[in-house]
Amino acid sequence: MQVRATELDDAPALLGLYQRVAKNPGGLARLEAEMDIGYIEGFLSRVQVAGLSYVAESETGNLIAEMHAYSPGIECFSHVLSELTIAVDPQVQGAGIGRQLFLTLMRHVVERCPGVVRVELIVRRSNEKALRFYESLGFQREGELRLRIKNPDGSLEDDIPMAWLREQAGYPPP
Repeated sequence: MQVRATELDDAPALLGLYQRVAKNPGGLARLEAEMDIGYIEGFLSRVQVAGLSYVAESETGNLIAEMHAYSPGIECFSHVLSELTIAVDPQVQGAGIGRQLFLTLMRHVVERCPGVVRVELIVRRSNEKALRFYESLGFQREGELRLRIKNPDGSLEDDIPMAWLREQAGYPPP
């Protein structure tokens, strides 16, 4: 497996990856039917302007995971990478690929983005496995967004905002 920066030409393969991941309930906020090339091109465009994105490729060259985060685009949040999303093909989940993508992103932030002091993500309360995983990477829970998620069965659940802070991870702010 190889991790590399995402390229605009990856969009069609990313669409397939995101559709595979979205088939699993709770894997992504968007449902499979909500995944289209416009969504993929939209986040890739935002990443090109003010963000980071990485893909993991199998030995055969297939995209098996992607992760991205970007600045919200206004000055008061220029020190934040937000909208962090990770998609790992269900067939390779649990193999350490997501951890490798996170470590690559955080290393890039520490070494090349001194102005970024905060990386944010949001996770469903019911996704305990993801909550534990993010905490193992140094992300901290920052409260809850009550009844924010509407599940396909109509039930509502809380979202948990989490953040990795440069200072708390042992790196001084700029």
